[in-house]
Amino acid sequence: MTFKDLQKLVEAESSNSPELQKLIARLRDKPFWIWDETKHKKTDIKTKGDCCFNHIIGLPTKDREEKPMFNYERLLFDSLLIPDVYNPLKHTFKHKHLWVKKATGLGVTEFFLRFMAWLCLRNNSYRNSQMCIVTGPNQELAIKLIKRMKALFEEKLGITFANKETVLELNDCSIEAYPSNHLDAFRSLTNPKFILLDEADFFRKSEQEDVRHVSERYIAKSDPFIVMISTPYAPDGLFDRIEKEVEESCIYKRIFLNYTYGLDKIYTNEEIEKAKISPAFEREYNLKYLGGIGNVFHTKDIDAAIEKGKLYDPETPNTYSQKCMGIDPAYGSSSFGIVVTQFVDGQLQILHAEEYKRPDFNEMLERVWDLLVKHSVEKVMIDGANPSFIKSLKIDWGERPDYENEEKEIYKYMKVEPVSFAKEHKAMLAHAKMLLEQGYIAINPAFDKLITLLRTAVAEENVLDKESTSYADIFDAFRLVLKLYQFVNREIEEGDLPIAVNRKGRTTY
Repeated sequence: MTFKDLQKLVEAESSNSPELQKLIARLRDKPFWIWDETKHKKTDIKTKGDCCFNHIIGLPTKDREEKPMFNYERLLFDSLLIPDVYNPLKHTFKHKHLWVKKATGLGVTEFFLRFMAWLCLRNNSYRNSQMCIVTGPNQELAIKLIKRMKALFEEKLGITFANKETVLELNDCSIEAYPSNHLDAFRSLTNPKFILLDEADFFRKSEQEDVRHVSERYIAKSDPFIVMISTPYAPDGLFDRIEKEVEESCIYKRIFLNYTYGLDKIYTNEEIEKAKISPAFEREYNLKYLGGIGNVFHTKDIDAAIEKGKLYDPETPNTYSQKCMGIDPAYGSSSFGIVVTQFVDGQLQILHAEEYKRPDFNEMLERVWDLLVKHSVEKVMIDGANPSFIKSLKIDWGERPDYENEEKEIYKYMKVEPVSFAKEHKAMLAHAKMLLEQGYIAINPAFDKLITLLRTAVAEENVLDKESTSYADIFDAFRLVLKLYQFVNREIEEGDLPIAVNRKGRTTY
């Protein structure tokens, strides 16, 4: 007998152990929880503690204190099992698909682990089927969730399992956890009945849509429950996109559980007051898409730039100031970033900062031209990796398009100046950081995307991590336009001002 054969035998014996078989008989047709408190107490006394699934296996705990099922957990329960709950338009396809944006610490993951186990054990409906848990791109996360599920039966009931670390067998239903970066086995399931995507907004950007597509492809095949839960992470991530889907076309019931649902239940007021001190509170507890805390720019420097930004109106630019533009052209899955600045009283004030998804070449050329005219822009810095757009813009602006034949020192006299982003991106990141730290940048609060990207910008050795940074395409345009503003001296002295080169080559202080 091979080791694999022996392992399968041990796992089979574990999943069919006498202890587990007794538990299955004990749980037969038991409710998950009796939501009527009076009825629950009477049933508990009558059955001597065998009233419901959660009392039989043991209640969830926090700090070793047992907690009942709360009213917001009933909302989750009813939303999965009752078609009309959180389904105002009565769409039948929303019966079993749930999206939950939640505060950290509410116990939502614990609830669904228990719910899945109950479905397996309450009767034989889920025999010879699979349940799936997809975690972030880390095998340890997958192992951890299966350990939590196995632990539901260990402390009170003393039942242990010999299955491998990422698998649990319950009443001949196989429950397996998969990291989001290894989905090959997840793609080839024969009969999945429950799919849980845990902390799905934190999956890598490159994996988010793939995980969603693989999960939803099973709808027609085996009609599984699909539950997507997460604390919010970054703007324009998986959760933000689903939240913005119109009601008529979104296949998910959408539930929002901020920290107020857990007050005097899972949280104390003192715990929440302490949590409010953290800069991550709005994201972790109040459902805001803020991304992670970046390591490039200091919070105090960003806040100082915002305070300066409150003193000007981007809708009424200074008539006499120099206006410049940074452009990061992109096509396909990337966004097209544009930033416009004006230089007033020693400050670089933001007039426009936006990214455009799925950009059309001609539409973006028209959009750029409209902004050039609106703001009387004198100089454009653009990523040199997009020669077709550069040439078209030069032609529209009356400039020779054959710039590749020019000497590099001539570039600064161009109205549309190409920049080798691949060569200069590190220097431009360091330069942007220095300008913000020195207090030369003012950002009106209306530019929330720019503010978010500064707060979330993550870099290693001056290389931006675009997976972790929100609105990275705006940031590339931001870096490009800031390249125009260089200090008079290499060593910055108090009172020095950055200078910019205008379209005729003159310097502006």
